[in-house]
Amino acid sequence: MFKESFKYYKSKKPPPSLNDVVDFDDISKWLPVIKQHRLNSNIQIEPKFGLKTPDTWELYELLSSPGLVFIKNPFTAIGQRYWTVRCLRDYPFAPNRTNLREQSFELSKSGKTQLPLRWTTLGYQYDWDSKVYSEELKNVFPEDLAKLSRILGEVLGFENFCAQAAIVNYYYFNSTLSGHTDHSEDNLEAPLFSFSFGQSAIFLLGGKTLDEKPIPIFIRSGDIIAMTKQARLCYHGIPKILEERNSIDRRWRHIDLNEEFYDEHNVLQLCIDTNCWLPYGKFLENSRINVNVRQVLKESQLYLSN
Repeated sequence: MFKESFKYYKSKKPPPSLNDVVDFDDISKWLPVIKQHRLNSNIQIEPKFGLKTPDTWELYELLSSPGLVFIKNPFTAIGQRYWTVRCLRDYPFAPNRTNLREQSFELSKSGKTQLPLRWTTLGYQYDWDSKVYSEELKNVFPEDLAKLSRILGEVLGFENFCAQAAIVNYYYFNSTLSGHTDHSEDNLEAPLFSFSFGQSAIFLLGGKTLDEKPIPIFIRSGDIIAMTKQARLCYHGIPKILEERNSIDRRWRHIDLNEEFYDEHNVLQLCIDTNCWLPYGKFLENSRINVNVRQVLKESQLYLSN
């Protein structure tokens, strides 16, 4: 059932109907299948990492799929811009690895690239062939992304979450991510945090086997998915990237110039200056960036298991 659904939503001719895709921007239709939560969190986010105050966050769960938490865009517009710049200006370079191997990544003023950047890995480097991590291939994890993830963990009740690896995926309108489970980490109790920026996607969440029919979900810019053990061991994938033609849905557009922000990496000026931001904004108009953050080791573990 998973493969059949994936093929259906991937189709271009004819295009799939989107009537059955769960849309958290229109929850009234989906109340029979989702559960809404409101946070009463007193956690102070200092310094700022582009997040709205937790008491304004909208959290949802799928009643039929425990273990997945959907957070509807808790980012400010500048927050979305900040993480976009980090993912394009800083992360795709040594010592991090990318699909470009020895060739350098460069973003033009028009937001286009000479070669398609597909992925980059941070912290523990993931080996796509063997599907394992290695102690020999490990870089320092970005401190700001680790702090962002720790804040998210604290808000959701995972106080000891420690970001140790991340895969940044860069999607284009013809991109897909086939069905898979996330079981490569030694620590499967810790959640997986997934941040999305740019164009929208259809996310399929299935069951423990490919025989179970998946639930399709819209993911838009700024949305976060937290997958705990039950969900991360279920098959999931991305069959289609969708263009947000309505400018209202481009959630990175309208910024607050007075917003306080952590800016150790001198990113803020690129976010607020129209000309500097232009290539990054152009990239988002034709692409989707997804950052998957993981804790690899168990709390008492110092090194990977043999």
